Amino acid sequence: MGIRKQVARQFIAVPDDAKGQILYKWPDDNIRKFSRVIVDADEMALFVSKGAVVGTLGPGREPVEADELPFIGSLIDWATDANAYRAELYFVGTREYTGETFGGRIDDVQDPQTGLIVTLRVFGEYSLKVLDPEKLVLNMTGTVNVTDNNAIGNWVDSQLLKTMRTAVTTKIVGNQWAILGLSAHLPELEADVLADTNVQLEHYGLSLARMGNFDINLADEDAANLKDLATKTAGSRLAGSFGQYAAGEALLGAGEGMAQGGGAGTQAAFIGAGFGVAGSMAGAPGQPAPPVPPTPGFAGGGAGFVGQGGTAAGTCTAGCGVAVPAGAKFCPGCGAAQTAMQFCIACGVEMPSGAKFCPSCGESQTPAAQDPTPPSSPEEPNAGS
Repeated sequence: MGIRKQVARQFIAVPDDAKGQILYKWPDDNIRKFSRVIVDADEMALFVSKGAVVGTLGPGREPVEADELPFIGSLIDWATDANAYRAELYFVGTREYTGETFGGRIDDVQDPQTGLIVTLRVFGEYSLKVLDPEKLVLNMTGTVNVTDNNAIGNWVDSQLLKTMRTAVTTKIVGNQWAILGLSAHLPELEADVLADTNVQLEHYGLSLARMGNFDINLADEDAANLKDLATKTAGSRLAGSFGQYAAGEALLGAGEGMAQGGGAGTQAAFIGAGFGVAGSMAGAPGQPAPPVPPTPGFAGGGAGFVGQGGTAAGTCTAGCGVAVPAGAKFCPGCGAAQTAMQFCIACGVEMPSGAKFCPSCGESQTPAAQDPTPPSSPEEPNAGS
């Protein structure tokens, strides 16, 4: 039995039930002479003495003796009659460890589009790789056997969430990204998070090799509130657009009837359609004008769901204070012409007041000066000559 035990101790390697560990410590600090250390292709072995790494072994099978490994010559254990070396032996996995999960709360942020305060959460996976086994042992794990990779993974998770909290909030605020469309920016966020997190992990000899599927989402209540506001806003805008379209169609139909010689009935219809348009703008007599959002987006000053080219509503330029819809030429409250509005003399596109050139067609808005003196005509022959 003693012979079998001695032969069994001749080979030092990571046992099968510990192959998945990132770090494995050999349980015996006394390493017998002429033992053989077996290092797999995805491992590295480190000899540690008095808190310092005195030597390393790469993949292969190496005999433990000073003639073959000079760095252990100073580790002879004289208490064993020089038949053993006294050192701590660690095996560190150098392969990529996939399927590491993480998740948690990022931060409370204000959606640039709606002004709502929402809570962002993140869940996903990443793969981890040891770049410097010596830093891992000396700076993170210390001289213990890390039987559970969570001891390392939990620290990486905390660094990842800290980096993501900064990166996500900075990008949303700086670029005015809409929360509901945040998934479109995940590749850019992934690249930034990987780079920033690896700066933090470099001190521990670790690196995030890549991110797996990860998702930035909202708490259920925040998601419902945000979607409800978006739906209501989009619906109110569609209702206004359809009302303007119907009124315009009525005016066009009445105008065509008059052009074709329609009688008093047609003229009455035209006048009625005109009053209908005025009523839709100003509201019923004695009633206040319908409220108009102060910006093209939502409460909070964001751009909202207006398509490209939308213009913001304003207040009456005559000073009555009533909100004037975008593009209106007259105030729905007092009827005053909105003189501050300007339209291109060539294509008719609305422009900022005082613009000298049209932003749509590029036409100059200053009419060409004309010579008031008409060109002289050739002298006519004198009738009397």
